[in-house]
Amino acid sequence: MPSYLFWLFATVMLSGGAAVIAFRNPVSCALAVVACFVGLAGLFIGLSAFFVGIIQILVYTGAVMVLFLFIIMLLDLKDEEKRAKALAPLAAGLSLVILFAVQLIGVLSRTANKSAPELDAATLATAAANLKEGGKIATALGEGRLPDTHLIGQTLFTGYNLPLQILGVLLLVATVGVVALSKKTAD
Repeated sequence: MPSYLFWLFATVMLSGGAAVIAFRNPVSCALAVVACFVGLAGLFIGLSAFFVGIIQILVYTGAVMVLFLFIIMLLDLKDEEKRAKALAPLAAGLSLVILFAVQLIGVLSRTANKSAPELDAATLATAAANLKEGGKIATALGEGRLPDTHLIGQTLFTGYNLPLQILGVLLLVATVGVVALSKKTAD
């Protein structure tokens, strides 16, 4: 990815994230999240993770943000009133930012010298031989190509099936909760 595209998408993403915090109107915040997701998708596509970038646009920017806007409209949220800023939330937020920065520096310092292995035909053939179950993934790896969609699906539904099911239940509970909150009570 050319550096000017990286800086463009990074700026769009960071500007969207800052706008989410700065805006008081919930609809403006939701649209700022859309801008942040578009910038993130551009970064994914620049890293040659085309599947993740397209899913970022389709799922998050498309479906989830439409759902958020629908929920905001259902709940009929008003602009938040300005109030005096307390010191405790500001201190907690700053301490979380510092803690995250320390953790990020620690992780990056341990992995600074490591690099991803080269994806030549021999490496992919070795990976295909090490697979427990063959199928389409082993065939594609043996042919020297990387089947990212099949790998993502297999990893998601075999190694992370329980978290995926828990996430589905959480989304269902959230949807039912929104419907319950948005119902008007008859007096």
